[in-house]
Amino acid sequence: MQNLIKKDGFSFAFDPKACESCKGDCCRGESGYIWVNKEEIENIANFLGILKDEFIKNYLKKVKYRFSIKEIVINGEYQCLFFDEKNCRCQIYPVRPTQCRTFPFWDRYKDKKYINEVCKECPGIKLY
Repeated sequence: MQNLIKKDGFSFAFDPKACESCKGDCCRGESGYIWVNKEEIENIANFLGILKDEFIKNYLKKVKYRFSIKEIVINGEYQCLFFDEKNCRCQIYPVRPTQCRTFPFWDRYKDKKYINEVCKECPGIKLY
C-alpha cells in the first residue's frame, strides 16, 4: 500500500492499483458533465486523428459557454462516450480531461459529508 496518493485537505488516500479491477465506476452511473477545455479538445482530436471541428460536432455537447463530452445510455446507465464497456477502459486515457485525471481529488470531496459518495464510486479510496 505504499503507492497510495494523498492530497492536502482530503480525509482519504487513493490507491491507483484499484483501477485495474474496477469496472469504470467513475466513468458511468448518473448523468453529469465531463468538462473539456480548448487545449483538451485539441489534444483529444489529435489523439483520435480527426479535425477539431469534427470532434466538437460528433463527441461534445455545448452547455452555455462550455463543452462536455457526450454520454450514452447503456442498460439504463449513463456513461462517457469514450468508456469502452467491454474492456472497462478509457479509449482516450493518455489525453483524458483534467476532470478525469484529478478524480477522486475533487474539491467537493474535501467536505466529509460527501465521503460516502466517493467511497461508493471508487474502490481505490482508503479512509484515514
